[in-house]
Amino acid sequence: MAPQPSPPPPPTPDAKFVPKKQVSLVEIRRSASVLSQFPIQDGTEANVLVIYVGGTIGMKKVDGVYIPVRDYMGEVIRTLPMLYDAEYAKEIGLDKEELNSFVLPISKGRRVFFYLKEYETLKDSSNVNVNDWLEMVENIRENYRLYDGFVIIHGTDTMAYTASALSFALENLGKPVILTGSQVPLSELRSDGRDNFLGAVYIAGHYVIPEVTLYFNNKLYRGNRCVKISSESFRAFDSPNLAPLLTMAVDITVNWSSIFRMNTLAAFRVNTNMTRNVGLLRLFPSITAETVRAFLQPPMEGIVLQTYGAGNCPDDRRDIIAEIQTAADRGMIILNCTQCSSGGVSASYQTGKVLLDAGVIPGSDITPEAALSKLSYILGQPNFSLEEKRRQLKRNLRGEISVSTATGRTFTFEDSEFIRAVVDTLRIGSSKEVQAVSETLFPPLLCAAARNGDLNAIKYMQETGANLTGHDYDGRTALHLAASEGHTEVVRFLLENGCSIYARDRFGNTPFMDSIRNRKLDTIEIIKQCGGHLINESPFELAVLLCSAAATNDVTGLQAYHMAGVDMMCTDYSGNTALHVAAINNQLEAIQYLLESHVIPANKPNGEGFTAAELAAQHGHQKTASLIKELTDKLKEKIPSGSFKLNGGPNRST
Repeated sequence: MAPQPSPPPPPTPDAKFVPKKQVSLVEIRRSASVLSQFPIQDGTEANVLVIYVGGTIGMKKVDGVYIPVRDYMGEVIRTLPMLYDAEYAKEIGLDKEELNSFVLPISKGRRVFFYLKEYETLKDSSNVNVNDWLEMVENIRENYRLYDGFVIIHGTDTMAYTASALSFALENLGKPVILTGSQVPLSELRSDGRDNFLGAVYIAGHYVIPEVTLYFNNKLYRGNRCVKISSESFRAFDSPNLAPLLTMAVDITVNWSSIFRMNTLAAFRVNTNMTRNVGLLRLFPSITAETVRAFLQPPMEGIVLQTYGAGNCPDDRRDIIAEIQTAADRGMIILNCTQCSSGGVSASYQTGKVLLDAGVIPGSDITPEAALSKLSYILGQPNFSLEEKRRQLKRNLRGEISVSTATGRTFTFEDSEFIRAVVDTLRIGSSKEVQAVSETLFPPLLCAAARNGDLNAIKYMQETGANLTGHDYDGRTALHLAASEGHTEVVRFLLENGCSIYARDRFGNTPFMDSIRNRKLDTIEIIKQCGGHLINESPFELAVLLCSAAATNDVTGLQAYHMAGVDMMCTDYSGNTALHVAAINNQLEAIQYLLESHVIPANKPNGEGFTAAELAAQHGHQKTASLIKELTDKLKEKIPSGSFKLNGGPNRST
């Protein structure tokens, strides 16, 4: 029988964030501004949470040595114009040090605001462990709905381990999570930290790359593909088996076709079940069977076996192979990983096949860091049988391994007859020009097909190489159009093929907001199932929209906002809820819906102290006032006094 995974240990006291709660940069900005009710976010703004765990980047030189000092990194950031627009921050009241809030200079028509959240104890990355990973995961979960992206400032020594662990723990991720750090402190003249920090925050605020990534030396890598290759060079990291996802140069080049997207309708969640009983065993010539046997003993549940070349071990060492097979037979999971810096394992050689026959699982081209994290994650799942754990290890869960296609052939844009015809007509020769033509033509065609609900056309374009996440001139994706028109099958297909529900057009609208504004209830339900939520919309703006719907008896609109999770009790500038406005305008159907849905209590006063019934009577709508009282009395018989629903959720007491 396979050994049971150990429960994750509780976090250590020194690994807590201060304060350990949600930190809304939007609310900080509203409270800081003289215009406290101003609309915070449209397509020109983004909010990023920067979690400062520790590392060289924020250290200060004291008595000739670098040490971590709390609050010092924020001080340094405020002195660097490329990281902090002091003039604009002062203009909007964001220049107070205690706010820990910053804003980048405007770039590409967008401002990126970020909040710096520090560990109480700043850690050298050599001291980072599973407890710290769980704290980072939990902090992202707590603040997931409040930010467009996340940046984790981390020491370089174990950054690749942390990136790999987070990639598995953050399930169905829809927003960017970027790790970065530096080789030289941010405060030093020749620091690489400025470019690394700026690049990470910039990418998190400008691009929806829904992966855990690592940004270093002008390149964005998939986190679970990275290894640290140098302790001195600014090119400290590399991704030997996968090209960078993004490269910063004069232009920013994003390899959109390489972005790993979760093809599921499930919402974001975290999974913190990770076992510590895993290890790394590296073969070397003349290793003894006793060493191997000792390493494979309980409580060890799984190991990464680093082998020679393409996954080979000495096939004439029957003693070693016997120890490995014995461990596999009793439930030990062993993952084969090459010692080489690039390439992967295969069973093409007899010396590799003997391990496969002994029950060792080939790890393809996975890195040792990712292999350990994947083992820890899979072994920690209590509902997985031993066979299911073995199956999951062979799967590409987060883009950590390369998976061969059935044909073994990679599609190129030159394979598309449509693109080929355009290329021939325009007499284009280079692959770069072909790529440009494809990126120009496909997005509007996809958007047109999505608007018309033409799923077959979208599938055909996907087969010919179209990037389904591409956007038109206004930044609208095919998902925006399908959501706006309520084409549920198209919406479902696009979501299952990795289209982002968080992509914003130039006006700041997400597909979710488009479905709400166009009253597409079925679409709202589908996107909400995937984790769709409103992102930092002003409660006053939402209140105005609700009140407008109530004033015009737009019950479908009220249903749409309620389904989307809007706080139906939010008030406009006069302190009126949608119920008050419906009563003033004698809109009976809206009143009936709001009361019977239990989203607003009938006795709630407005800003002047009047209830909905009193307002109806004041405006000469006596029948409406009576109706409100009748409905209230009927509902009291069914619903406990003082209970009502918020945000489409369970009843919650006032």
